Amino acid sequence: MGINETLEYIHSVKWRGSKPGLKRTRELLNALGNPERRLKFVHIAGTNGKGTTAACIAAILEKAGYRTGLYTSPYIRSFNERMQVSGEHITDGELINLTEELRPHAETMEDSPTEFELITALAMLYFRQRKCDIVVLETGLGGELDSTNVIDTPEVTVITLIGYDHVKELGPTIKDIAGAKAGIIKGGYVVIYGGSPDVEAVFESVSDSRGARLHRTDYSRISQERFTLGGAVFDFTPYGDISLPLAGTYQPKNAAVAITAIEILRKRGYRISDEAIVAGLATVNWPGRFEILGDNPVFILDGAHNPQAIEATADSLRHHFGNRKIVFIIGVMADKDVDSMISHIAPLAESFIAVCPDNPRALDVGALAEKLSAYGAPVLTCNLIRAGVETAISRAGENGIVCALGSLFLSKDVRAAYNLHSEAART
Repeated sequence: MGINETLEYIHSVKWRGSKPGLKRTRELLNALGNPERRLKFVHIAGTNGKGTTAACIAAILEKAGYRTGLYTSPYIRSFNERMQVSGEHITDGELINLTEELRPHAETMEDSPTEFELITALAMLYFRQRKCDIVVLETGLGGELDSTNVIDTPEVTVITLIGYDHVKELGPTIKDIAGAKAGIIKGGYVVIYGGSPDVEAVFESVSDSRGARLHRTDYSRISQERFTLGGAVFDFTPYGDISLPLAGTYQPKNAAVAITAIEILRKRGYRISDEAIVAGLATVNWPGRFEILGDNPVFILDGAHNPQAIEATADSLRHHFGNRKIVFIIGVMADKDVDSMISHIAPLAESFIAVCPDNPRALDVGALAEKLSAYGAPVLTCNLIRAGVETAISRAGENGIVCALGSLFLSKDVRAAYNLHSEAART
């Protein structure tokens, strides 16, 4: 198979769907010789911030000299982003070869694996073949029944900010969602973002029942925060100034969670200097999270896709731009709490441009436009994301602001459309 055929195979309808449980992943990994049993992990779950936190931890470990794997989802630009070793994406050739190795085992399973289970098994095989010292492993959905949860007790478990998302799968209350995420706690050391007494009580109870040592992130260590569109600089005791090339005003807290996890790893014998912490965070690259694609107009790409994340984005927009009005390109999944999401950004909107992400779960443009029309700002619809980007840029003008958000599944097409616009403007 070539790379296109390989990706078609991975995304094939035969693996489509979501089926809870770890049995299929365990069966597939067992057929592959259980590569996960010869790896060490930092395991990360949460509603918001888990990808950024994973990227921060991986960057620090890499600076400390460890061969570090990073497994995340979904991808922003190319599928290969989902599996990285020391900052380098899996190559097409490696992906082809690993898929060929896995294929006969997956196809003979009586209960076929899902796409995510297939990809998780591929990643485990990849990280083992690349002889990773440690792997930063992000869950896909939930925790307890997520296919990444086949691993034994990790070096440290991290649970980031919990909010209302995937309530159909995880439960209607914040305690239910926290309980599902807490399913990755197996013992050992646990670092939590915290955020509310109800959430913290769930993590404390599960940690106690499983003999785990719970560590709450101490945000009082953060001071003197300064933000520009190029990123954040803040003091973090005892390391002094931390430079983080991520512009969202919520990012220092994600970095604090990452540093807390790194400090646990130090206690476990990992050699990670203060200099590696500072230098690692200064190199973090995490696209699609309050990412500035360009200026004239300022064009922001943000993957916020639930009410809590959208609220954080709105706070960042207010911090950077005050009361200036913004042209929003918005596309969402149909199963999201769309009204709550819109309510956070509606006061900032000059106008909304409704688009449809390239995903079968996406809310169609007409239904989204109907919801947006209730909030007072003008609403335009574009059937093509490229047309939405062009319309937004034209409407904002050189001195305006555009923000594309609502789903990570928008990111690839918005970026591509923006790049085409920029190339055309240069010629």
